[in-house]
Formats: sequence, C-alpha cells, structure tokens
Amino acid sequence: MPVITCIEDLRVLAQKRVPRMFYDYADAGSWTESTYRANCSDFEPIKFRQRVAVNMENRTLRTTMVGQDVRMPVALAPTGFTGMQHADGEILAARAAERFGVPFTLSTMSICSIEDVAARTSKPFWFQLYMMRDRGFIERLIERAKAANCSALVLTLDLQVLGQRHKDLKNGLSAPPKLTLPNILDMMTKPRWCMGMLQTPRRSFGNIVGHASNVSDLSSLSAWTAQQFDPALSWADVEWIKQRWDGKLIIKGIMDAEDARLAVASGADAIVVSNHGGRQLDGALSSIAALPAIVDAVGNQIEVHMDSGIRSGQDVIKALALGAKGVYIGRAFLYGLGAMGEEGVSKTLDIIERELDITMAFCGLTDVRKVDKSILIPGTWMTPQSVA
Repeated sequence: MPVITCIEDLRVLAQKRVPRMFYDYADAGSWTESTYRANCSDFEPIKFRQRVAVNMENRTLRTTMVGQDVRMPVALAPTGFTGMQHADGEILAARAAERFGVPFTLSTMSICSIEDVAARTSKPFWFQLYMMRDRGFIERLIERAKAANCSALVLTLDLQVLGQRHKDLKNGLSAPPKLTLPNILDMMTKPRWCMGMLQTPRRSFGNIVGHASNVSDLSSLSAWTAQQFDPALSWADVEWIKQRWDGKLIIKGIMDAEDARLAVASGADAIVVSNHGGRQLDGALSSIAALPAIVDAVGNQIEVHMDSGIRSGQDVIKALALGAKGVYIGRAFLYGLGAMGEEGVSKTLDIIERELDITMAFCGLTDVRKVDKSILIPGTWMTPQSVA
C-alpha cells in the first residue's frame, strides 16, 4: 500500500481502482473543462501572511454550519453515482463523516437510498434535492427526508438543463454499467470494485427506482431522468419547497450577487457558491473567484458556503478568509472512497483537517472562527469589483 499524504495520492489510487466511466464521472467537467480546471488553479495565486512568535497552542477548528456543531467547517458534498465509486458508497461516506464529526449530504441521484443511509447511521445527515417536473415525486422525497430525520435540505438550482459532459457521453455512463465489451474489459482490470459490487444489491438510483411513477428498471429510469429536470424552475418553486420543508434550507448553485440577494429574499438559511464542480456552464467563473462579490453583497444577511475546487486544507482556509462560513468537498472524498472505501473517506477528512490546522497556525491564529482576509496578502485574490 502506498503512503498516502495528500488528496492527490488518493486520486491516483482511485484512478487505478475505479472503472473508467465512474472515475471520469467524478473527475471531469463540461465542454473544454476550463471552469473545472479554474476551480482548482484559481486558489494558487492566493497567498498567506506567515506569522511567527505567536502562541499556537490550543488551536480549534470547531464551529457551526447552519447551526450544527462541526469538528471543522467542511461538509461532504452531494455527489451522484457515489455508490458506483465503491459498493455502498453513500453509506460508507456517511459513516465516515458521522464518525469524524462533519455533515454528509446525500444526493437525490444517489445509489443508496435515503432509507438505506438512515438505517445504517445514527445521526441526522443532510439531503440534496433537485426540482423535477413530477411534483408528486418531489413531495414524497421531502416526506422521506423528514422521516429519515434529515437535518437540512440542500436545494440545487443549477441543473435545470444538463451541461455537455463529453467524457460521460463517450463512456455511455449508466448505473448499473451496460455490459458492453469495452466496459467488461475495463471492469476485469478492477477486481476489488467488481467483488464489492457483486456483494451488494445497490446498483441503481435508490431514491428513484420503485419510488417514481412507472420507474422499475434501467430503461424506464433512463427515460424518466431524461425528461424530469425542470427548465421552468423559478424562485416560486423555491417558495413551494420551503412551504413543504420546515427545517434548515440551503440553496446550492449561486454564482451571481443578484441571485444571492434573491436567495436571501427566499428565506433560505444558507447559500452555496458553486458552479457544480465545473460540470455545468463551462466558461463560468471559478467558485473561489465568485465568492468575494457574493459575500460582499449578502454576507451579513445569510450564511455563505462554497464548493468546487477544494483539494486541501489550505483551499479550505482560503475560502474561509474570503468570507465563506463553510465549504463542501465532493471530488476529494470520492477519490478517497474509490481508493480505499470508508477508510479512504476518513483519510480524506484527516488530511484536510491536518492541513487546515497547520496552515491556520502558520498564519498566527488558533480559532478557525477568527479567520478572515487579514491572513492573506492583499491583492492576491479577485476583488468584488473585478467580477461585478
């Protein structure tokens, strides 16, 4: 077993162990992937002020996200097909997050169902919702999330239409994978993955199959999903959701200050500055570049979170310095999951915690709640004016 010291080590191992179509699903963007790449590269110019001769004892990363105590301001993002990175992937990731002390967010497009995850965890998790045309199905999903005691609903607004994801199209992405000759040959080189999949019944979208009208198998699921994402989604629909969900509501997919103001007006508890990991509009700003303007516009009125591009604890603290109250990791934990299962997700969280803690110390702080722009070199990040 190689020595794992960073998220990149987990990515390399996951690429060796996960079938190509599912690895590519996790590690790709849309069109030319320019926004996908910028999500990571735009962190690099941001520089820290290193401080010395400051008492670094008794450091704490503990804080809250939408009122929930967290060991560090990091949540596991909602990711589709998680149970195809590793058998029972959502259950394993939720267990790792629970044990560590950070939120896990289950995707509508998960392989393991809400009920599967709830039955195998002991603390509430968050549930992510897409708005579908079938409002009856959405109402039932919300009721199922309530029954599972989910403590927050994450409503994703940036998937009214699907971004053009070339690798997914070329790979013929599906769950379970179609038994074509290229897929069979690829899976034959991933024996650990195959053994895990043979030992679980969870190989399709657990929140949908058997729950949505007339969806009972792969072919009917494909037809249903192709026409369910709702291009007519509006802020009136957000109000419709809020009337049916009486818990914490987080709105994900905000990349514009005006949309952030509308989210505040909607009564949401938090927003997530996110471009869907560069998987939707290629050519959009990176999330870290968009963050300062949005914080500047609404930061005192609503809790601002951020995702897309987080690959280290240093990325986390840069986002916090620019005004985020918490961040979400998607690909980072998927690499860990694909590489080493539940242990790999725990390893991901350990790596990020250690990097965040040490970086905070070098910047002269001992409490993550006090992180702000003062730890950064002025002029090394995009200002609100530059993206207005």
